[in-house]
Amino acid sequence: MANAPLPELRRVVVLGTGGTIAGRAASSEDNIGYTAGQVGVSDLLGGIEAPEGVTLVAEQVAQVDSKDMSFDIWQKLAQRCVHWLAQPDVVGLVITHGTDTLEETAFFLHSVLAPTKPVVLTCAMRPATALAPDGPQNLRDAMAVAAADGAYGVTVVCAGTIHSGVDIQKVHTYRLDAFASGDAGPIGYVEEGAVRRVRAWPERAAKASKALEVLTAQWPRVEIVMSHAGASGAIVDALLLAGGAEPVRGLILAATGNGTLHHALETAALKAQDEGVAVLRATRCANGRILPRPDDRLRDAGALTPVKARVALMLELLGV
Repeated sequence: MANAPLPELRRVVVLGTGGTIAGRAASSEDNIGYTAGQVGVSDLLGGIEAPEGVTLVAEQVAQVDSKDMSFDIWQKLAQRCVHWLAQPDVVGLVITHGTDTLEETAFFLHSVLAPTKPVVLTCAMRPATALAPDGPQNLRDAMAVAAADGAYGVTVVCAGTIHSGVDIQKVHTYRLDAFASGDAGPIGYVEEGAVRRVRAWPERAAKASKALEVLTAQWPRVEIVMSHAGASGAIVDALLLAGGAEPVRGLILAATGNGTLHHALETAALKAQDEGVAVLRATRCANGRILPRPDDRLRDAGALTPVKARVALMLELLGV
């Protein structure tokens, strides 16, 4: 009698970067006075059952509070994603991450990867030591998306909702359902381990394959300046005068409404643009996009938030 064929190996790789999901507090009742990035990713997987037919692999890429996320970690994370995505038996990746800068990391990975497999970021609003932590369920839901047939692209899973890495925004400081996708809405939901998709998976970034070539380059300095009542151009002027070893090469203007700027800030920004600094306007509004006008003298970032526009401009300055 012939031996039965061995089942095909299907691996989901979980890359840990720290964050609240890996946080510890002195008391289980404390959901805010914790230290992030204390629990290793292998320990986070303890007691979490993998999707049927899936083998889990854990790798610690970093262990930080995501408010302190750095370009070096982004570069290393992207490189590890490239490595694991190339393995034929790896069906998808899960990345554990802090919530504070999750939307920036997600947009960065979307911009530099063109994955035909799912890359799923997940997080928690309560530390691992909480009386009722949300991390384990978020992690299990992210695994379901990473192992789902037909899934691809960079997404974020939190509180049972699947968001695109392009549209994701943190919109609440405390509640468990802290993220939204703006006008676009979520991609879908994870319900009892099953993925229910309501719109298409994220479109791949057109220039992503070229972006991988610059991951080891020195990142250009791009700063964000907000427009507000009584704003002036003093911050822009100070940034231009600072110079030094790392002069400012780009400015993101967090603009009001449909990309409008206080006249004093606009004057300073136009001067900076004339001096060779790349300037981009992004709206402060949580929803909508900037609709350009024929007489605009400063470029706009469309629907990108200021922090995402900063990532986009840095990659542009790197030649992507």
